[in-house]
Amino acid sequence: MDLQLRGKVALVAASSRGLGRAIAEALAAEGADLVLAARDAAAIAEVARELASRHGVKAIGVRADVSLAADVQALVATALRECGRVDILVTNAGGPPAGTFESLPADAWPKAVALTLESVVGLCRGVLPGMKERRWGRILNVTSIAVKQPVDNLILSNSLRAAVTGFARTLANEVAPFGITVNNLMPGYTRTERIENLANAGAKANGTTPAQELARWEGQIPMGRLGEPHEFAALAAFLASERASYITAQSIAVDGGWIRSLL
Repeated sequence: MDLQLRGKVALVAASSRGLGRAIAEALAAEGADLVLAARDAAAIAEVARELASRHGVKAIGVRADVSLAADVQALVATALRECGRVDILVTNAGGPPAGTFESLPADAWPKAVALTLESVVGLCRGVLPGMKERRWGRILNVTSIAVKQPVDNLILSNSLRAAVTGFARTLANEVAPFGITVNNLMPGYTRTERIENLANAGAKANGTTPAQELARWEGQIPMGRLGEPHEFAALAAFLASERASYITAQSIAVDGGWIRSLL
């Protein structure tokens, strides 16, 4: 299937590893040019070189911490200067720390708000004027299965990714007349560095081992295994495409059946 992404420009946040990198790879494989961002300048530059060489696309790496408003503004400015436009925005960030309400310090909340919610708002604010002018755009937010079924010991993520969902659902209605779609992708337990960190945190909280935590999660998944980043990225590539022009305001899980709700 030709997703008609050749020549489109995609800005992918937090794309030096994990889900962000997998999405960048999937978009590059479809011919999209890339603006990639991460806090580690050397790592994101290397990913950009690798994807450009492998797929024959333009790819630039930008050092940016999306929890900082100034970095978000500079990232968008660099994308517009170097590529002329942003057609596809993928908002993404490392998840906030695990913990219960009483175990987390008060200052964990504003930090999580900046990382998880304000980064999305800032990136959307930066790219929407151009998308509206061209009457075409795709905004994809990497959220979490936690917005439909809260996960124990993740009160920050449960709370703030739900806020992103409310923002995105409302924004989708506002920009739909301009040919812009806004969708959320909800990863389940997927084989990334984040899942390793959560397994370590869960083991500490529950008096178990990381291996036992992973086995417990796999036991909750009807498919009986963790997801792989490329499986998640395939959905992102489709939703970014011309083929998905009538899909908007949705939150779609890639979770092997973990969420138990009917809808």
